[in-house]
Amino acid sequence: MGLKLFRYFIFFLGLILFGLGNAIAVNVKFLGLHPWEVLNVAMFQRFGLTIGTWNVICGLMLVIVVFLVDRRYINVGTFLNALLIGPIFDFFLWLDILPHATEHFWLNLLILLSGVTITGIGGGMYVACSFGAGPRDGFMLSVSDKTGLSVSRARIVVETLVLIIGFILGGPVFVMTFIYTFIQSPVFQFSMKTIRTLIDTIDRKRKEQVEVPF
Repeated sequence: MGLKLFRYFIFFLGLILFGLGNAIAVNVKFLGLHPWEVLNVAMFQRFGLTIGTWNVICGLMLVIVVFLVDRRYINVGTFLNALLIGPIFDFFLWLDILPHATEHFWLNLLILLSGVTITGIGGGMYVACSFGAGPRDGFMLSVSDKTGLSVSRARIVVETLVLIIGFILGGPVFVMTFIYTFIQSPVFQFSMKTIRTLIDTIDRKRKEQVEVPF
């Protein structure tokens, strides 16, 4: 029971960091954002509501699609991801305590890179807890399964289509949009492996204590 609570703690902390990182990046969005955030910002600019609200709407739509196509990728963590990251994102923007754009390009780039890094750490944390894929990841895994494409190619296809739609709607596409994943993915991978190792170590020690004869 204690390990499961710890996993939930790490999971929710990961969601918070993911929302925080995206909120930081949006403050310097003119440098370019991740394709999904390009779409969320574009929807916000064109139709109102909030960026976080569009994150929730898009996430829930993807959950419905994945549920109909291949519900293996739907779990409690999928719904929590879809419902919570958007409000967390909006909350950090509402607090207005995050760094804003400056007149200095390198400082703006540093702000964006910090956001990308924090997002990668958060993403790796919540995925490592194994409570289910996020709605976007689940959708890409479903596309991979149904089309026979590798997961990486399915991601490229899906995110390219999302980027095109976001660009047409007026979302912030610039140079960082095209190198975002190359920075975020290694951070995500490192974070996920580190947390999984920590969880496995705690689980192993717990089992060893249980098995020790009295």
